[in-house]
Amino acid sequence: MKTTFKITLLFLVLALWACQKEDELPNLEAVPAPTNISALMTIMPDNSGRVTIRPNGQGVTAFTVFFGDGTADSADLAPGEQVQHTYAEGVYPVRIVGMGINGETTEETQTLTVAFIPPQNLQVSVVSVAGNPFAIDLSASAEFATFFEAYFGDVPDETPTLLMPGQTLRHTYAAVGTYELRVVARSGSSGSTEATTTVTIVDALALPIDFESPTQGYAFGNFGGAAASVVDNPAPGDANPSAKVGQLIKQAGSEGWAGSFIDLGQPIDLSTLSKIAIKVRSPQAGIPIIMKLENIANPDINIEVTVTNTLANEWEELLFDFDAADPAADYQRIVLFFNFGTSGDGSAYFFDDLALTDGNDPVALPLGFESTTANYAFTGFGGAGVEVIDNPDPAGINTSARVGQSIKGNGSETWGGAFIDLTNPINFGGRSKLRMKVWSPQVGASVLLKLESILNPGTEIEIAVPTTVANAWHELEFNFTGINGADAYQRVVLFFDFGNGGNAQPYYFDDIILAD
Repeated sequence: MKTTFKITLLFLVLALWACQKEDELPNLEAVPAPTNISALMTIMPDNSGRVTIRPNGQGVTAFTVFFGDGTADSADLAPGEQVQHTYAEGVYPVRIVGMGINGETTEETQTLTVAFIPPQNLQVSVVSVAGNPFAIDLSASAEFATFFEAYFGDVPDETPTLLMPGQTLRHTYAAVGTYELRVVARSGSSGSTEATTTVTIVDALALPIDFESPTQGYAFGNFGGAAASVVDNPAPGDANPSAKVGQLIKQAGSEGWAGSFIDLGQPIDLSTLSKIAIKVRSPQAGIPIIMKLENIANPDINIEVTVTNTLANEWEELLFDFDAADPAADYQRIVLFFNFGTSGDGSAYFFDDLALTDGNDPVALPLGFESTTANYAFTGFGGAGVEVIDNPDPAGINTSARVGQSIKGNGSETWGGAFIDLTNPINFGGRSKLRMKVWSPQVGASVLLKLESILNPGTEIEIAVPTTVANAWHELEFNFTGINGADAYQRVVLFFDFGNGGNAQPYYFDDIILAD
């Protein structure tokens, strides 16, 4: 079988070469070795010792499994295939070798336990995932266990998810609630051992707050005749495309000190970032707006900052500096006062996107490179790089002073590109398209725009669009219809002339914006 796989791999490589022009042969040496090699090993519960082994890995074209029981047998498998092997009772080092398209190999040795008595001393570990209140990491251990079955308790007639000893399995629940998680330890015996635990999923409110979560109650407390709630954005646009925002109404005759508050799930961490940005929309300019932070158990422990707004009936971002806050005070309540000191007249004030910040302009859409304080830090890869420079051709649809420049150096990879991380995940506000102004040295160059989630690695979406004009600014549209804004896309990745190696030609880009 090994010979068969080598011949198959050779024909695959030749087929790839045949699809390329002679001067565009794939650089197989640059293909990385396989990664994440492992195996799912299950055993029949009939004292037979029959074990089914299914190898897994990324970037693998063929697997070889060495059974580790002292026999000379091994098995060659294609991705997705599995093999059965019979063991006596014992503990075995099963070796899995994954081979890539260029012959590079990666191997992993995994312990297999074969026992004909039920597992004992089952221990289950459930750990919350930082940054994702709906996800848990599950692991389990037990003496004499070959593998585990996990039932997460969130779907009817659930098919178990299989888990190996020493493995961590991540599961994401779809909604808040209380779930009974059941883990069954299996061995070669017909008996089994199981344990249950309760998992409570709570969408704890924390900064940043954008009022878009369908699972949050956003429970406001009100006093002095004010009333706050979550409503549709009364004026969505480039300054704030959100679908939902906060609204505070100072009812007619309400107190000058009327306001509203919201409690977070945990104290605000002011140790690294000590300023809070908030977008507001007021019917008047020049009014005092107070943000107050309080300790929930003792409201006398507090700090407040007053800022005067500058725009009427338009969204603007205000910055509240809490550098003087006591780091040990455990501020967990945010209190807002609009037009403080003036009795209410029924006016509505809107607010949105509360977020900790360093005081510099956030790196956010629309991305135009004109800020003198935003940190436009791009990370290049595959021989490509990006920097912000003076606009080399301020004409036509783009007279901006500053733009991004992308260069794929000579000999760089066909997939060379660069990415930038936004300050917060993109708030799509019901929109699903991105537009970007591009200056290209050629027509038909593929521009690939990819969005990735930092909180949920592996969650990504990409669109490629060809350039249509050479040596002049034009706008490209990337249609992400169906995109799920809850996936927290925060990384923007750009590839210019995707699919072709670098030739040191510059590409320029600017004004990445959300569009209907």
